[in-house]
Amino acid sequence: MISDKLFLQWLNHYCKAFIDIATTKNWLLDQLDVNNAFLLGDLHEEVYIEVPKGLVPPKPGQVCKLKKSLYGLRQASRQWYEKLSTVLIALGYTQSQSNFSLCTKQSATGAFTSILVYVDDMILTGNDAYEIALVKSQLDQLFKIKDLGQLKFFLGLEVTRSRKGVFLTQRKYTLELLDAAGLLGCKPSNTSMDPQIKLHSKESPLLEDISMYRWLIGQLIYLTNTRSDICFVVNHLSQFLSTLTMAHYQAALRVLHYLKANLGRGLFFPSDSPL
Repeated sequence: MISDKLFLQWLNHYCKAFIDIATTKNWLLDQLDVNNAFLLGDLHEEVYIEVPKGLVPPKPGQVCKLKKSLYGLRQASRQWYEKLSTVLIALGYTQSQSNFSLCTKQSATGAFTSILVYVDDMILTGNDAYEIALVKSQLDQLFKIKDLGQLKFFLGLEVTRSRKGVFLTQRKYTLELLDAAGLLGCKPSNTSMDPQIKLHSKESPLLEDISMYRWLIGQLIYLTNTRSDICFVVNHLSQFLSTLTMAHYQAALRVLHYLKANLGRGLFFPSDSPL
């Protein structure tokens, strides 16, 4: 099974390519949100749950049989994806073989529409404004959706679009990371790594609780989606996950001090760039 973090990292690459192509082609880039997505899946097997607290069953020991999917149910996300993909295929879309979250539709006239899905969030792009409006209407009739308009936020990416192109950043994610690490008010650093620190040195005391270090590296790896300036140091620090010392932990915290100095850095996709 692929981990949730790894899946998000993988889907994030598709999202960036998705946005880059839409920017270069000057296509629409809209976002939808499905209301109560996990409650819309159809169950194909018998599932029973205990009677919720506050309700008294007619007979002792009775349980409830589910007719529809429910939040917290293991099958919920699978059943929702199955129902959504069935609907999109019926509307003429083709599901990608390399990424089942991506569906595309192309007509003989050259009109193209594409949908990228993550749980209950969807991004739509293409050169056919009529088809995009039509599929929004059809999905709303079936699932009740919120049309969020132009794409602003997806998978932790903050999206800002102008005539010159699209700018992606993870400023909100970075602030939340600093807050979770207790370094929201830390002193900024101009560099992400101190060249004088030797991570292989045995003089530094061992780190007693390694869970915080591993959590921090995992968060930083996801941040490299838009912050290529920390890729080297994060990849270097991720090599040390077994025998950890305080020097490793201090080096990881140094990256957070560096991020504090430039929260708004990210990726820019110019609209005049050749595909």
